[in-house]
Amino acid sequence: MQKLADDNAFSVDYIENTDKINDEFLSRYQLFIQLNYPPYGWTPAAVTAFTKYIEEGRGGWIGFHHATLLGEFDGYSMWPWFSQFMGGIRFTDYIPKFATATVVVEEPSHPVMKDVGGSFVVDQEEWYTYDKSPRQNVRVLARVNEATYLPDTKTKMGDHPVIWTNEHYKARNVYIFMGHHPELFRNTAFTTIFRNSIFWAARQ
Repeated sequence: MQKLADDNAFSVDYIENTDKINDEFLSRYQLFIQLNYPPYGWTPAAVTAFTKYIEEGRGGWIGFHHATLLGEFDGYSMWPWFSQFMGGIRFTDYIPKFATATVVVEEPSHPVMKDVGGSFVVDQEEWYTYDKSPRQNVRVLARVNEATYLPDTKTKMGDHPVIWTNEHYKARNVYIFMGHHPELFRNTAFTTIFRNSIFWAARQ
């Protein structure tokens, strides 16, 4: 992130909880990256400000991995608005021992998928499943081919999108399921998607 920022003349600030998030705080940023942070336990002020930020298109958003931990976790109830933002889904299961799989690009012409190719392999990810595919409510950019899971697993959902954007909101947004471990930053396809997403969501 810092190298990308240095090379492209933008700055990055980091927070590790939602305590600082309000309207004034978000007004400073063109892009909000939810890097492996869950959609629960947010302060009421953060919930209100973030909802407005997305619905009014005040900036872009990229979410990774834990951003779809939608359900009852750690004593918190599910955030219904965020579930709808993610296509109306609820988390159901995951592959705790991890699996390698092939991701199939569905929309190679979308700016997020530029220079990625038709498919790519993701090593050792914990692939979530949801109560339904978000496809009917979002624009799917890529899906995982569950037939390629290695090792194979019964934890499957059929139609399994893993990168998508919800065009029902003014903010440019993209959810990228992959993101459990830092070794992914050695995966050229993953870093290309990350870079593309930053500039597209920030309207650059």
